[in-house]
Amino acid sequence: MLRRLMRVSVVEGRDIAEVRRRHLAALAGELHARGLTCRFAGPGESVLSVHGAGAGADRRLMVVATPVGTGWSYLWPGGMADVTTAADVAVSICIALGVRP
Repeated sequence: MLRRLMRVSVVEGRDIAEVRRRHLAALAGELHARGLTCRFAGPGESVLSVHGAGAGADRRLMVVATPVGTGWSYLWPGGMADVTTAADVAVSICIALGVRP
C-alpha cells in the first residue's frame, strides 16, 4: 500500500504541489484577463482565492486543483472541470461571482 501511495505523490516527475500551483496560476491568468483579482492562499499556496465585485456586492470564492483519475480538475463551489478548460472555468467563475465574463 505504501508503495502505491508513493507512486501517486509524484506526477510526471514533479511534486504534486508544484503541478497544482501551475494549474492554479494558469486559471489565475484567465481570471485576471476578465477583471477578477486572485491570490494564492492556504498551505503551500494550494488554493486560489478569487475576488470579484459584481451586482453591488463584493464576492469571493476559493478554487482548488486536484488530481482526478489520470488528469487534474479544478473544483470550486458549484463546479468542477478539467484543467485543460481554464478559459471556460474562468467564465463559469465570473458568472458565479455575478461578474460579466
